[in-house]
Amino acid sequence: MADLSLMDLRPGDQGKVLGFAPGQAEYRRRLMAMGLTPGTPFTVTRVAPLGDPVQLQVRQSALTLRKDEAAMLRIDRVPV
Repeated sequence: MADLSLMDLRPGDQGKVLGFAPGQAEYRRRLMAMGLTPGTPFTVTRVAPLGDPVQLQVRQSALTLRKDEAAMLRIDRVPV
């Protein structure tokens, strides 16, 4: 398993949340409240032209994250 950043993925790629970067416990709680808990699968649906923001399909919901928010996530790519 590779520990990647969300910014390494492109639209159509699938991934799984491994955990979170250290620090910013408040924001980590917000991501978890949005459904991004360890082990959760997701699909990248859109990435803005400059890479910010990125839209994910998570648990039948669409989430949009800014670059700094996406940097908090530690993910793994799931082969399609």
